Parts: sequence; structure tokens; C-alpha cells
Amino acid sequence: MNNIFAERLKIAMEQKNMKQIDLVKKAAEQGVKLGKSHVSQYLSGKTTPRSEILHFLANTLEVEADWLKGNDTAVEPLKKDTNEARVQMENMKFDYNYNNNMKENENNTVEEAQVREFKKSSKLDNVLYDVRGPVVEEAARMEDAGTQVLKLNIGNPAPFGFRTPDEVIYDMRQQLTECEGYSPAKGLFSARKAIMQYAQLKKLPNVSIEDIYTGNGVSELINLSMSALLDNGDEILIPSPDYPLWTACATLAGGKAVHYICDEQAEWYPDMDDIRRKINSRTKAIVIINPNNPTGALYPREVLQQIVDIAREHHLIIFSDEIYDRLVMDGEEHISIASMAPDLFCVTFSGLSKSHMIAGFRIGWMILSGNKAIARDYIEGIKMLSNMRLCSNVPAQSIVQTALGGHQSVESYIVPGGRIYEQREFIYNALTDIPGITAVKPKAAFYMFPKIDTKKFNIVNDEKFALDLLKEKKILLVHGGGFNWHQPDHFRVVYLPRIEVLKEAAGKIRDFLEYYQQEI
Repeated sequence: MNNIFAERLKIAMEQKNMKQIDLVKKAAEQGVKLGKSHVSQYLSGKTTPRSEILHFLANTLEVEADWLKGNDTAVEPLKKDTNEARVQMENMKFDYNYNNNMKENENNTVEEAQVREFKKSSKLDNVLYDVRGPVVEEAARMEDAGTQVLKLNIGNPAPFGFRTPDEVIYDMRQQLTECEGYSPAKGLFSARKAIMQYAQLKKLPNVSIEDIYTGNGVSELINLSMSALLDNGDEILIPSPDYPLWTACATLAGGKAVHYICDEQAEWYPDMDDIRRKINSRTKAIVIINPNNPTGALYPREVLQQIVDIAREHHLIIFSDEIYDRLVMDGEEHISIASMAPDLFCVTFSGLSKSHMIAGFRIGWMILSGNKAIARDYIEGIKMLSNMRLCSNVPAQSIVQTALGGHQSVESYIVPGGRIYEQREFIYNALTDIPGITAVKPKAAFYMFPKIDTKKFNIVNDEKFALDLLKEKKILLVHGGGFNWHQPDHFRVVYLPRIEVLKEAAGKIRDFLEYYQQEI
């Protein structure tokens, strides 16, 4: 009966467009003792509520208490009914009746018919990706209802007016008829050759064309590289804050993501002492994200050297996510850590999604470099998984050579007067001018990770802060916890919109924080 109650509670909440936190707030207003953990247990089918809680839920959701309990004798299960609701109710009645059907066995005795329930894999229990999580789902519901939402949550250049270079589009069109079949698993020769030459310019050591793998964006290759490496219980060092796909893929592969702290007081550079404290016999690798998402930090040579020294001392693989390596401002230079570690095994990731404003084309790559002899078996695993997905999308591969050769149009965006540069300047000044917000000025990419004074605003739940801002001001941000930052005091802003849009957003955030006090 718990499962029947859970399913009906979910349907009733959907009909009222209410989330768990909404029920908890309503309960608090009425003096009813109800916590989010209680609601979670009801929704998971682990328990059913006491009588007074049951009647509170029924009244709040405008349904019959008997119907919630699974009593199908009620004529009107929903007080406020709709055609869609009626269909759902009928489906629920079918499920309930089917679960309780009786059948005769060979001995003419009666036994209960069982219905198999399919649940998600337990491997997903600790996998989170809140860049597209609950707050984004609420934004989607608001948009479906006709509300316009300003999305500062995801690094997707195209919706903000950034266009792919004409030459890239032209070349893809010319080659489409030649891209109808599979490519080799690692990718087209022309694409891998161009990537290899790019690796040479970045001074990556010991790289041949056989060490280049194309992927459907870097995201696919992160998943592939983690799956090929990690056994259950293996540990991998990942920065906090991180790009959450790294933690999700490591966890899904059976490994344990161990987060080392990046220090906001030191330009968001990795805390070397914290890294050393967290290394043990199960640690296989260290991940760096440079330039960094979500902080916009760029690591100088001396910081990279310290990481190389630690990896060398403890025999670790280095995974370096460098997708933003061509989006560096203020005259700074991006250095590939693999260029400093010829004796170590390194895997370097990059692609065209951000630098060439073609996130939807899904083209990325990874480069194996350095001491490949110590990773022969792991490389065989990478080859196996690469072969299993047949190949990455071929039309996008066809433009890699064009994109990496000649003039890089992104350079005009990242200098004074360029869009990304000027938008960074504006949002940094506008947000840090708001009482209660501070930030480290980003040097690369198109993200900033501001800090919010939790005591000033009574913030104990950063996801709730993001949700409240969304509902009040129609602005979508990602809370710091979405990047495996374990204090409720940060959020990420994407500064891809034009300045006039950022000005409106910053004004609304300022207005919101003039009165906001988080309710527990």
C-alpha cells in the first residue's frame, strides 16, 4: 500500500504544481510538523504518514484522504479534476486492481499476482548533475506556463547571439555527402591530424595520430575515460568546485570521487596541502579543470608544476580538462599541464564547443601523451570503449581541420572591446557592487562564481536560494552545490548575454537581495 500512496501523492503534487519544499512551507505556516525528509520517505514508498499528516496533505493538495490511502471506493478521487487527472486516476486504479488480483494455481489455491516494478540502477543513487537539475526543471515548468526566464545557468553560446564562423559552416555543407557513413572509431584522419598539430603547438610530448580520440563533445570522452579506468572503490581526485560531470562519471564507473579544495582566497587555485592529505593507496588519478569551470580561474605555471610534482611522487594519471583553453583574457597564456610532464601519463581534453560557438555540433577530443608505456592496458580499455560506440558524429569531425587552422575568430571576443571581455567586466562590477556579494574576477572562460554572505541573508540551502530567485525574478542560476561545493554560499553566473541583458539581470538580483531572508 505504501507504493500506491507514493504514486498518488506524486500525481496530486503534479496536479497542484507543488514540490516537496512547497509542502514543507505550507506545513510550517499551519503549525504542522513536516520535514523534507518525511516527504521524501512518503514519495519513495518507504512509509506512509500519520492520520493528521495525511489529512493535511489531502487538504493542501485538494484530494480525498481515502483516495490517497488507496481506497478506490471514493467516487471523486480529486476534488478539482481535469481530463488528464481522470486518465491518471484510471491508470492508478488499473495498477492497484492488477496488483491485488487473485489467481488460482495448480492446486486450486489462491495466491496473489505479482507485478514487476522497474527502478533505476542503484549505480545512479549518488550521481548528480544539477547544472540541469531540479531548479532547471522548475524553470522549464514556468516556461511551459508562459513565463519568460532569463537563463544564466549553462554555457551555451548560440542562444546569446554568438555565431559559428562562416567558413566552418561552409565547409561542413560542402562535406556533408561524404559524411554519411561511419568514420574510424577514433575519428577522421583529417580531424585527428589537425588535433595532433594543435597538440604540438601546445607542446604536448610523445603524441602521434594514434593517440587522438574524437568524441561527441568532451562529455562523452570524460565518461569513456572514467569507465575504462576505475574499478569499484578506486579513488580519483577531483576539484571542488568542479564541473559536475567529472564526479558523476567517476561515481557511475564505480569509483570514488575525492574532492580537493580550490582556495578562493588564492585566486581559486588548488590547495596542494589538501590534495596531499587526500591521497592514499587507492588513488589512481587527479583531475584538473584549467581554465576552470565554474570559477573562471587560470592556473599559472608554478601551480601546474606543483600538481605535476605531486602526481610524479604518487604515480598518478593526470586528466586535464582544457575545453576553454582558447578563451583566456588579460594577456594571460594557457599552459597545458601535459607539456610539463613528459614522464607521466596524461590525458588532455578539448574541443570546439566553446571556442567556436558550436556546442550543438558536439565535437571534442582527448589526447594521450607522455609515458604511455605505463598505461598500455588502460589504453586498450579506451580503445575497446571507443570501438563500441562505433564513432563520434562525422559531420562535426569534418570541420575540425578548418576550425583549428588559420584565424581564430574567438580572439576578437576576449580583448578589450570584445563581447566576452566587456561582458565579464560588466557583470563582475555589477555583482560585486551589491552588498553581500563578493567575487574573484575570472581570467578565462565565461563563468563567474560569486560568494554570497549567508549570515546576511540567512541562507542555509543554496538550492532554495536559486529556486527562490527563479520564482521571484525569473532568473535561472546554478547554486554552488551543483558544482560539488559543500557550503551554501556560492552560485555560478554565465556572462554570455549582452550587456543590456546582464544589466537587467544584475538589477533584479540587487532588488531581490534588498529584502531576501531565507525561510527555513
